[in-house]
Amino acid sequence: MRIQMGYPDSAAERGLLSGVDRREIIARLTPQMDDAELLDLQQCSRQIFVSAALLDYVQAILHYTRESSRYTHGLSPRAGLALLSAARAWALIDGRNAVIPEDVQMILPGVVSHRLQGEYQNSTTLARELIEAVAIP
Repeated sequence: MRIQMGYPDSAAERGLLSGVDRREIIARLTPQMDDAELLDLQQCSRQIFVSAALLDYVQAILHYTRESSRYTHGLSPRAGLALLSAARAWALIDGRNAVIPEDVQMILPGVVSHRLQGEYQNSTTLARELIEAVAIP
């Protein structure tokens, strides 16, 4: 998964450059959950329901990238697994027990942008175009 944050403004960048080493700050942070809690959340996300129609939608996304001339390389089955895993986690965070197409659309750019390549387009644009191109079943 890739999340683009952009560059900091000048003041924030100056603070980063002149401040304390970020690894030292991270080392002083107080964990918000322990290992067992994290593993429990990961297990809970695997229990989030994915309907056959939602699987059809994810497969349609994968197949579209493989068949369209917009993409140099299509998305692999592993990309589909990552997409479903992230969509389940998003649904869990949103308090639902099932994945909906909007979950897939919300996380798709972060999950597949770095996997998409095409001529004359950046990967984030390609991901957004993919969402618009593939109809929800």
